[in-house]
Amino acid sequence: MPAPTRANGSYCITYNELRKGQKNKTVGKYRSIITEKANQMAGEKEVKRDRLRMQISFILEIDGLKDVFRRTRLTNGSRRENDAEHSWHISLMALLLSEYADDEGVDIFRSVRMLLIHDIVEIDAGDTFAYDEEGYRDKSSREKEAAARIFALLPGDQAKELRGLWEEFEKRKTPDARFAAAMDVFQPVLLNYETQGVTWKSHGVSRSQVMKRIETIRDGSEALYRHAAALVDDAVRRGYLEG
Repeated sequence: MPAPTRANGSYCITYNELRKGQKNKTVGKYRSIITEKANQMAGEKEVKRDRLRMQISFILEIDGLKDVFRRTRLTNGSRRENDAEHSWHISLMALLLSEYADDEGVDIFRSVRMLLIHDIVEIDAGDTFAYDEEGYRDKSSREKEAAARIFALLPGDQAKELRGLWEEFEKRKTPDARFAAAMDVFQPVLLNYETQGVTWKSHGVSRSQVMKRIETIRDGSEALYRHAAALVDDAVRRGYLEG
């Protein structure tokens, strides 16, 4: 059948052909939308895969904290504790002792998060003994350099968040940070006392040095500071610590 024409001889589009053309346009439109959505989903999946890879990289990196040993010994005296054990211990202490925080507005879970990450930088920077004056001279620069590398292993949002918590802990300006720092200092006093001052004695630490150190506890908890001070005095009487 010949194609229908108008009186002037021009080609005339039938209704069926018009409907078929609209259908093709609609199909093409949805095909384009589906393709765009599929590409978007593929991109999102790739972003998630990249994010997961970065998170796992960080998780594996911080396993190195188990191999950083502190001067403080376990209560059974068998060996020195490592940074991972220390971080876990003081995090649990914060949960248990939160009632002694001087500031009622302390967000204990923020304090715990700080404590869980506060020593991560020591994977690169190493542990600096609390009474090592020489080591403290470049401690800050070593740890900042370590923080820049290690936290950068994370996705941007998490890197910013954890780096911010670490810096807040270091500055000790907020109630959350001050209470966290109190835990960090209180725990070694407990362990040193329980091990009869083995670390204090082996490094020639004096009462005045320890008393200066535990002022950090007072900034977060007067009650825990008084307890620590009493232990220090008793340690001197028992010969665990130089007077």
